[in-house]
Amino acid sequence: MIALFRLIVLVFLLEAMFYLLLRIYIRSLRRERLEEIWDERHPDKAGDSAARDEFLRKSMVGFDRTLKSRLLWLVFILPTMAIMGIVYWVNWQ
Repeated sequence: MIALFRLIVLVFLLEAMFYLLLRIYIRSLRRERLEEIWDERHPDKAGDSAARDEFLRKSMVGFDRTLKSRLLWLVFILPTMAIMGIVYWVNWQ
């Protein structure tokens, strides 16, 4: 029973680490794309400015509700389901 508890904790920590890393990576890709859009629309204001920062902040607000952001939760669901299936198959076959 202790081994199962340790497995659950270890898997959760690994999943949380991968989730956070993927979230940071995907948000940085989106931010870079928004910076390129700003630079294309405003070639005279290509450097850092308050208007650019405000544009990036407003554009990133709705990012957590997108499909790409929601699919990140599969990092928790798929490995857990796979481990549960393997445990069931090994113990009850």
